[in-house]
Amino acid sequence: MTGWEWRPVDLPDTTLEVAVRGSGEPVVVIQTAQIADEFVPLASRPELHGHRVVLYHRRGYAGSSPVRGPGSIERDALDCRRLLDALGLDRVHLVGGSYSAAVALQLAADAPERVHSLTLIEPPPTITAGADAFREAARRFVEIHRTQGPAAALEEFATRIMDPDWRTQLERHLPGGSVQVQRDAETLFGTDMPALVDWRFGAVDARRIRGPVLHVGGAASGPLFAAVREQILAWFPGASDVVVTDADHMLAITHPAEVASGLATFLRAHPLEASSRP
Repeated sequence: MTGWEWRPVDLPDTTLEVAVRGSGEPVVVIQTAQIADEFVPLASRPELHGHRVVLYHRRGYAGSSPVRGPGSIERDALDCRRLLDALGLDRVHLVGGSYSAAVALQLAADAPERVHSLTLIEPPPTITAGADAFREAARRFVEIHRTQGPAAALEEFATRIMDPDWRTQLERHLPGGSVQVQRDAETLFGTDMPALVDWRFGAVDARRIRGPVLHVGGAASGPLFAAVREQILAWFPGASDVVVTDADHMLAITHPAEVASGLATFLRAHPLEASSRP
């Protein structure tokens, strides 16, 4: 899709599909849940030229290996860490959104020496006071998947977060995206949502993160994600903050230029080379 060339990279217990474009400081973008190529529009933006942008598909998505065993945010974070090793990347700028923002938070806490900067595009509400309500909603989708199958769960989920005409809306911004969503729905509801329900991350974990942090959110994402923004800014008082006007939780697809602009400004302000100066 969009000219990115994907290749397999073998890790100790799985194979991930990876694409790399450009040169310069490495920016690793962790694939989120639901849509395998959700971050391709963002990663393709000219604002990020001058960086080595690394995209990859997590287990169970596109051409990466199928998922074996229960889902786990911690395992996804370990996969990312092992991928850095396989690519010879010591320290990186790390980007995650929604589900993969949880993975990015976990990796930055577990291996702060590997994450020079951390960009979070609307992490899941499991980190807020509304976590119980969010988990209950996620459990409902998991139950629909168990009793009615992935197609039924996808229809209700996509209708709620996007639009009843979600296929048309998605194709407008990401051609081929609706096919990806349907193909990988089993991973979304059978692996990722249960992993998110089980994941716990709080202030003590956040204190292990060392590098600069950027939060990016949509002004129309609603109260749950407004609370997420408040939590991130409370945990990281010096964090940079970008709010995209008229955007909701799908902002990486619908407003990639605005997200890329905020990310590029943040990356320029926190170059990797600065951390190596005496």
